[in-house]
Amino acid sequence: MVGATADRPRVWVNCAASLDGRLAFAHGARARLSGPEDLARVHRLRAESDAILVGVGTVVLDDPSLRVDPSLVKSLPARPPTRVVVDASGRTPEGARFLDGSVPTIVATTDRNPRAYPPHVRVVRAGGETVDLAQLFGLLRELGLVRLMVEGGSRILASVARDGLFDRWTIYYAPVFIGDASAPPLVGGEVVLRPPDLVRLRLESVERLGEGYLASFTPQVPRARPDVPGSVQA
Repeated sequence: MVGATADRPRVWVNCAASLDGRLAFAHGARARLSGPEDLARVHRLRAESDAILVGVGTVVLDDPSLRVDPSLVKSLPARPPTRVVVDASGRTPEGARFLDGSVPTIVATTDRNPRAYPPHVRVVRAGGETVDLAQLFGLLRELGLVRLMVEGGSRILASVARDGLFDRWTIYYAPVFIGDASAPPLVGGEVVLRPPDLVRLRLESVERLGEGYLASFTPQVPRARPDVPGSVQA
């Protein structure tokens, strides 16, 4: 599998955004931006992945199941992809579908989180105060997870982009504008003040997909590893 190494899985970031680069409505309220064609593509990607990762904000706001919809794929994988939530402080709601035990589940957290989870949930600690994504990805690789799909939200996407922790990035652009300043951007994080700080991508393809279009990117050049590894406060 191209991209997978002993250090981390092959990471495929996939998301849907409005034309003005928003992932959701004001204050993070869920926006169904994918059309039926893109939704089918997303579930095919899920079926081909070993694990699907989101941040705890996505779990709190959307309560996703992150399962593969059998009506949208030709056949279900022999083993369902493992669900991974990045939750530094234990914010995952007790009644979240993420914790229902229907498929293998990992909570990626920190040493400061004392919360106990159901016995069917694997707890992986990667960092003291915040979740170190580079360390986490290495631990997931050690668990045999070779193909990792990252679905968001904005903080996770920012950290993955900034630290070059991905091999492919696909964005479905819905033909809508959202425009609210409180709506989460595609990538948030640090302010970019000069060209060397830009995260540069190589455009691989653009195609019409239903009412919107799908753009696919790969990293243009490897980014230098920061002195302090990327982390997510969640």
